[in-house]
Amino acid sequence: MVRCRCFEFPFVWRHCQGESTALEGRLTFEANRNAIRTSACRVDSMRSSKSDESLNMSEIHHECGVAAIYHMSGCGRSPMCTDEGPRQISRLLPRMLLDIQNRGQLAAGMTTYSSDRPNLLRTRKDVGTVTEVFRLNHRAKVEALMKTYAGSAAIGHVRYATCGQDDRNYAQPFERKHIHKRKWFSFCFNGQLSNYGLLRERLLADGDHHLSLDTDTEIMLHEFGRILSNADGRMDWIDVLKQTTEGFDGAYSLALLTAEGEMIVARDPLGVKPMCYVHEGPLFAAASESVALLNLGFENEQIKSLPPGHAIIIDPKTGFRMERFAPERTPAHCFFEWIYFANVASTLDDRSVYMSRTHLGEELARAERKLDMVPLDDPDTIIVPVPDTSKAAADAMAYELSIPCREGLIRNRYAGRTFIEGGRARKAKAATKYTPLREVLEGKRIILVEDSIVRSTTMNVLLDRIRDVGGAKEIHVRVACPPIVAPCFYGIDMSTIDQLIAPKYFGIDGELTDESQQKLADDLGADTLRYLPVEAIARAIGKPADHLCRACVTGKYPTDIGQHLYQIALDNRGSKVDSQRTYEQLAEVMSQD
Repeated sequence: MVRCRCFEFPFVWRHCQGESTALEGRLTFEANRNAIRTSACRVDSMRSSKSDESLNMSEIHHECGVAAIYHMSGCGRSPMCTDEGPRQISRLLPRMLLDIQNRGQLAAGMTTYSSDRPNLLRTRKDVGTVTEVFRLNHRAKVEALMKTYAGSAAIGHVRYATCGQDDRNYAQPFERKHIHKRKWFSFCFNGQLSNYGLLRERLLADGDHHLSLDTDTEIMLHEFGRILSNADGRMDWIDVLKQTTEGFDGAYSLALLTAEGEMIVARDPLGVKPMCYVHEGPLFAAASESVALLNLGFENEQIKSLPPGHAIIIDPKTGFRMERFAPERTPAHCFFEWIYFANVASTLDDRSVYMSRTHLGEELARAERKLDMVPLDDPDTIIVPVPDTSKAAADAMAYELSIPCREGLIRNRYAGRTFIEGGRARKAKAATKYTPLREVLEGKRIILVEDSIVRSTTMNVLLDRIRDVGGAKEIHVRVACPPIVAPCFYGIDMSTIDQLIAPKYFGIDGELTDESQQKLADDLGADTLRYLPVEAIARAIGKPADHLCRACVTGKYPTDIGQHLYQIALDNRGSKVDSQRTYEQLAEVMSQD
């Protein structure tokens, strides 16, 4: 039995202290079968009143971005400081978040630390873009905010999710206040815990605990808090991470700030999500992508990727240290970062995003020469990228084939990514996302280069507009990615098979038959369509195939829970269950056992 003493603070998280012990060993699917069933059934009953449309996307899946900055005292002054000095280094944090805004536009937030004020940690977060949340377009307002939230350390977050998208409570960072400074902290993360249901069930098992939100972020907050509360005396954060994360199955890159002035930046043992950092003199900075550090003024050579399973601790007394908190495992970096999500100017785990996409274009060119489908030497044949993430691949393909690459589609910069936005608005936004240029496309044979096709929402509409508005005579779609045939349980919003277009045409064996690809082309409205094979991804990125998570194109997952969730999704493909979010699928399937 867990005995709790609860402390209430206005407008902040409630926390409980207990005598429960840390979870020992990795939670496995079979050992926790009843926990999964019970937890998932609870979620199902909570959500049963929602319409099918609102349940179309997994409600806890994120593809977010984190950033952190810390100016250590007693080591001089960093040249990166603004005129306000080291105690206001937090002014740089919104700028860093702007550079990773591509990772999420639904909400943004920041927590700062200052020993000069009663509120040692102060958090601002809201629904909206970085510019909106921090009033960056209003000089007086942003200046007032920067003074109010001034600090020598700061962490921040940009969020994308379909759960609570209009509710600021889901915005990160999440702050946990406590009368003991070592137990008062704020944190944010990018990723997803695939065993969220197991962890949720364990917290709620005694009936005395309550979760306010349906998100794995709150689970992590309470897990950290529980370990700190049960500790005898002061506990090093490396030990906190060891005890909490041994029960985590999934992906996480996180930044955490304590009321004692400690900063912790950590990356899961598989390295699924990226985390870059730089330590130069008194200044430490970290971000999901290197571009945020590069634009602060650091050189590429100074920026490193945090090794999987490691954490960096910045202590106001002892400074910088990096330690391993999890046993070494074979990396499983998400290949979709290089294909789609990351800023083209970023370098992740020593591999340039731009060069990876360039190599994908070269792969497309080599494949095109073998196809003999399109007259490559015809002056009416041109290559057109779907902006913006496909441009590097299209340029490289055009260069290799000696075909003109033309900007035949103009992207509406204010429409946002249809894949990154919530499901309800996707189709409407797709119609206004791109404007075809008739003066470029009319009468042309278009080789249309796209980085990936997930749901086909944009592609259906786009092909119609290229013909009707642009006047193209032929459209040949070339995809710089294999078919997305399996869900993601590690932080990308594609949690059920029926959401995906490719499984209707392809299996997980990697075979791309001419017939299946032509059938998809016909259904989309293209003259032809071809994907890259799975093996092209590792070649283009320059990583060993077994160091990449390619679960969404192979059906082979790097964690136990991920693999079991996929099997459940397969078993229920095409059923009513498959249209619901993943943890409701668990409830439906396991109730039949």
